[in-house]
Amino acid sequence: MTKQEFLFHLQGASLVALKFAENYIKNKLTTDFKYNVVLNASTDDPSLSQFDIYREDDGKMELDITDQEVVELLYRNGKVPVWIDINVLKSSRKSTTFNLLCSGRYSDDKKEYYYNDNGSGPFGIKSPKLPVDYKEGKKFKLK
Repeated sequence: MTKQEFLFHLQGASLVALKFAENYIKNKLTTDFKYNVVLNASTDDPSLSQFDIYREDDGKMELDITDQEVVELLYRNGKVPVWIDINVLKSSRKSTTFNLLCSGRYSDDKKEYYYNDNGSGPFGIKSPKLPVDYKEGKKFKLK
C-alpha cells in the first residue's frame, strides 16, 4: 500500500464513520476532520516474525492531528497497522474528531488487513461510544 492509498482509505473510512455516527448522535458533524491516535492497542506476541512491531509505541497517543499527520505517523517502511478501529469521538463547530485505535502489528500484505474484504483496508468502522443509558433508536449528544 502506498502512502496515497493509505490516505485514501483513511479519508474514505472517516466519511463512512461520520455517516454511521449520524445514526446515533444529535450533534452536527463537520467534514473538517481531526484524529486522536492510540498506538499499539493490541497485545502482540513479539515472535510474530511476519509483522513489524514497534514496542516503543506502547502507551503512546497522538492527539488532534490531521489526516496527513496520521499518514506520516502510521505509514512505516511501506507498512501500516493490520487493523485500525475508527469512530467519531467528539464534535465542535469547526471539526469532527475521530478516535483511531491501532494494532501494534504492521504489514504490507493486504491479506493481513482485518477489514480488507469490505474494501476499507485496515479500517474498521465502529459506532461512537454509547452512553451507559443508551436506548436503541434514540440519538444522544456527544460531550
